[in-house]
Amino acid sequence: MTAPLTPPPPPHHQPSDNAHGWQTPPAGGAAGYAGYAGYEKDGPGMKTEVRDAAVITVALALAGVLLGVLWWWLAPHVPLVADDTAVYLKDTEGEQAIGVDGTFTLLALGFGVVSAAVVFLVRRRGGVPLVVGLAVGGLLGSLLAWRLGVYLGPTQNVVAHAKAVGKGVTFSAPLKLGAKGALLAWSLGALVVHLGLTALFGPRDPDPYESPYPEFPPGPPAG
Repeated sequence: MTAPLTPPPPPHHQPSDNAHGWQTPPAGGAAGYAGYAGYEKDGPGMKTEVRDAAVITVALALAGVLLGVLWWWLAPHVPLVADDTAVYLKDTEGEQAIGVDGTFTLLALGFGVVSAAVVFLVRRRGGVPLVVGLAVGGLLGSLLAWRLGVYLGPTQNVVAHAKAVGKGVTFSAPLKLGAKGALLAWSLGALVVHLGLTALFGPRDPDPYESPYPEFPPGPPAG
């Protein structure tokens, strides 16, 4: 007579990550996740951005020399004429004075577009310091261009100029910027263009809800 056979115990399943169909993290574990978390830290630091902004400010301020020369060269001349008692506008209905302001504004806007495009191509990530550098540099460049154009233009001493050319002889009025708001054209143009380029072609932030792990096929169901 033999003893009854006892059935073997059921196999003991160790808990695993795939018991509920979860995906296994990639090799490297926490190290791989840490590498992903530091992905967005590869941009330039604040010191680098401030240094770049300072360089941009100085470069745009110096570019104001070119703007001033172009304004002096391209701006229309306001004709004056003198008699024995006073100096008069030769053409009282002329629009030369408006053309002087318009020439400066258009040139400044063009400089703003070019400077914004160059800054974006060099530093696509942008940043607040770079935007501030564009605004301040454009304003300084406009101020320098304004004063340089006035200096290169006809003398500011209208009476002496009239006496030098003689009575009834037409001469040019001093170069003058009547609309001081034109000094902001460079900065405004640069800011608008730079923000537009950044919005259209700048780098995108990663989706915060996107899994940092690569996709794996689901594991086998728990036995």
